[in-house]
Amino acid sequence: MKRLAAAAFLIAAAAAHAVPGFEQVRAAHAPSDVPLLARDGTVLSVVRTDATVRRGPWVPLAEVSPALRDALVLSEDRRFWEHAGVDWRALAASAWSNAWNQRTRGASTLTMQLAGLTDAQLARPAGGRSVATKITQIRRAREFEDGWSKVQILEAYLNRVPLRGEVVGVAAASNLMFGKHASGLDRVEAALLVALVRAPNAAPAVVERRACEVLRQQQERCDALALVAAQAFARQPGPLLAASGEDLAPHLAQRLARGAPAGRPLQSTLDARVQRVALAALRRQLQELQGRNVEDGAVLVLDNATGEILAWVGSSGSLSQASAVDAVMARRQPGSTVKPFVYAAALQRRLVTAASLIDDAPLQLSAAAGALYLPQNYDHGYKGAVSVRTALGSSLNVPAVRVGAMLGPDALFDTLTAAGLKPSETAGYHGHALALGSADVTLLDLANAYRTLANGGRFSPVRWAVPAAAAAPSRQVFQPAVAWLVADLLADPTARATTFGLDSPLVTRGWAAVKTGTSKDLRDNWCVGFTSRYTVAAWVGNAGGAPMHGVSGVSGAAPVWREVLAFLHAEAPSRPPAPPAGLKQAGDEWYLAGTEPTGLRHAGRAAPFGITRPREGSVIVLDPDIPMASQRLAFEGAPGRWKVNGRDVGQGAKVRWLPRPGRHVLERWEGGALVDRVAFEVRAAPPPQAPRPKPG
Repeated sequence: MKRLAAAAFLIAAAAAHAVPGFEQVRAAHAPSDVPLLARDGTVLSVVRTDATVRRGPWVPLAEVSPALRDALVLSEDRRFWEHAGVDWRALAASAWSNAWNQRTRGASTLTMQLAGLTDAQLARPAGGRSVATKITQIRRAREFEDGWSKVQILEAYLNRVPLRGEVVGVAAASNLMFGKHASGLDRVEAALLVALVRAPNAAPAVVERRACEVLRQQQERCDALALVAAQAFARQPGPLLAASGEDLAPHLAQRLARGAPAGRPLQSTLDARVQRVALAALRRQLQELQGRNVEDGAVLVLDNATGEILAWVGSSGSLSQASAVDAVMARRQPGSTVKPFVYAAALQRRLVTAASLIDDAPLQLSAAAGALYLPQNYDHGYKGAVSVRTALGSSLNVPAVRVGAMLGPDALFDTLTAAGLKPSETAGYHGHALALGSADVTLLDLANAYRTLANGGRFSPVRWAVPAAAAAPSRQVFQPAVAWLVADLLADPTARATTFGLDSPLVTRGWAAVKTGTSKDLRDNWCVGFTSRYTVAAWVGNAGGAPMHGVSGVSGAAPVWREVLAFLHAEAPSRPPAPPAGLKQAGDEWYLAGTEPTGLRHAGRAAPFGITRPREGSVIVLDPDIPMASQRLAFEGAPGRWKVNGRDVGQGAKVRWLPRPGRHVLERWEGGALVDRVAFEVRAAPPPQAPRPKPG
C-alpha cells in the first residue's frame, strides 16, 4: 500500500505532458497497403508500400465486429467503461500478487496500453517497465481519458495494437488471418485475435489455448476453435483486400507507389470500365491461342487529346508464368510497327510521295564486316513495282528497307528518337534492319508515337498519375500534312488488301489507322492504331522471349486491338480527320503541296522513282580483260543531278561514270535538294595467277 501511495503522489506531482489528439493520431495512421484508384474512385488494385509492417486502413469502432469489442474488453480490461484510465483495484491486486511472487495477469488498462502504443518511450521492453516508466504511463493514461472519449480510446487501440509478427491493427489481422474485414469477425475469430494481444508471437497451440479461455469467459464453447485456428495460421500472406476484390492494374499500382506519400491512395487516370474490357479482351484472345506457345500480353489505351492513359494492362495475370513482368514497359523488337515512321520521314524530306513506285524485288545491302543484308517479305514473295500506299498498307518489307536506305540509318534513328521511341543501341549497330523494327522499344513509347501521328505530328508526354507531374513541353515531329497522309495510308483497307485481304481484324466499324508488326522468329506480335479520339496498342508473346507457333500480328494482337476499339466507339463510330493545309489531291491520291505530279506524269504511268541503278550495297568487280573506258557504270533513275562522293558527275535520267576501286556514295539531287542516296563498292580485279606446272 505504501508503494501505491508513493505512486499516486508522483503522478499528482508530475508536470503535465500533452498527449496527441485523437484526430492527430488517426491522421498519422499510414496503411502499409494502399489502393490504386481509377479516375472515378473505383479501387483497381492494392499495393504494399511499407515493407516493415502490415497495417490496414483505419477502421472506425462502429465498423469493428461487436464480438471483437466485447471479447477484448472482457479479457483485457473488464472495467474499461468505468475507470478513468487506471483500474486501481486491478493495480492493487497485481501489486499484492507481485509482493507474494504470485503470477497474475497484468494490471495495464487498454488506455495505459494505448499510451505505450503512441509513445515509443513507453513501449514495453523485454525486461518489463521500470517504476518510473510505469508511473509515466499511468499519468499519460489519465491525460488520454481527460482529452479523449472512451470510444476514441478503444478505436485507436484496435487500430494500433500489434497482433502477430509484422501485423498491426485489426484491419490487417482480420484480412490476413481470416480473409475478411474486421466487421465480419465471429466470436471464435474474435477470440483468436484477442488471444494474440497478450503474446503476438506465441505458438499456435498457445494462442489456441488462450482463445479457448476467452470463449469460456463469454460462456461460449471451443468446438470450432481448432479448425478456425488451423486455417488462420495456414493462410499465406498476400495483399490486403481491395474494396472491389479485384486486382485489375497491379503493374501501374507498383509504379505509382514508388516515391508516393506513405499511406495515401494512388490516384490514376485509368478508366475502370476500359481497364476491365482491355484485360478481358487480352485473356480471351490468349485462351483462343492455347496450344501455340503464347501466354503473355499487354494493352494500352491513350486519350489522344490529353495523353491520359485509360487502360494499362501489363500482363495476362493468372494465364502467365511471369505475371509480375510489366510488358507495357518491357523493351522488345517492334517489327513492322515502325514502318509508318520510316515513310513519314521520307515523305517529310520529299523523297517519296504516296504514289511513288518502289521496287519490291530481291535486294542486297552492305552490312557490317563486309556482310550483306538481304531483307525478305513475310511471305517470301515479291510484288514488283508497288506504290508507297500499297507498300505501307500491305506491310511489305523490301520497299520499307529501300526507303530506309534513302534516309540512311542515322537519319532514321533520329526520327524514331524524335517520335519518342527511344530505340536501343545505335544507328550503326542496327544498320538497314532499323527500318524493320530491329531496335527494342516499349509498348508505352510505341503507343505514344502513334498518338503523335494522331495529333498532327505533335509529340507530347503521356500521363497516368493524378495530379500529373511536370511534363516536358510538346514538340512538332512531323508536319501536320505528313502525319495526316501517313494516317490516311494506314486507314486504307484497299492498300492493305494485298497482304491482309479485305476482311481481317484490322477492319473496323469507323475510321481507324492501324499497323501490325511481328518480330524475328515470331517472338512478338503487335497491333497499334488510332482513331480520332483514342490510341490503342496491344502486344502478345512470351515474357521470356520464347517464339510463338504460327502467330502473326493480325492473328495474335489484332483481335485484342479491335475488341477494345469497338468498346471505345460503341456509341459513336470514329470519323476520319479533315485534311490539313499543305495537301493537294491529284486524281485519286493525296500529295504534299509541291510534290503532286504535273503534265504527262499526271495522266500517264508514274515515272521511275529514285535511283534504280545501281542498287544499295551493290558490289561491282572490274574485269582486267576489258579496257577501263569500256567499263563505265550507268547511273539510272528519275531525272536529276548526280554526284559521287559529293562531286558532280552529270545530269539527267541516265549518267555514265568511269569507276575506280573503293566504297562510294551516289546521290541524286533535284532543285538543289538531296532526294536519294545509295552506297556501292567497286573492286579491282584480282591479279592473274601464274599457271601451275603440269604433273610429270
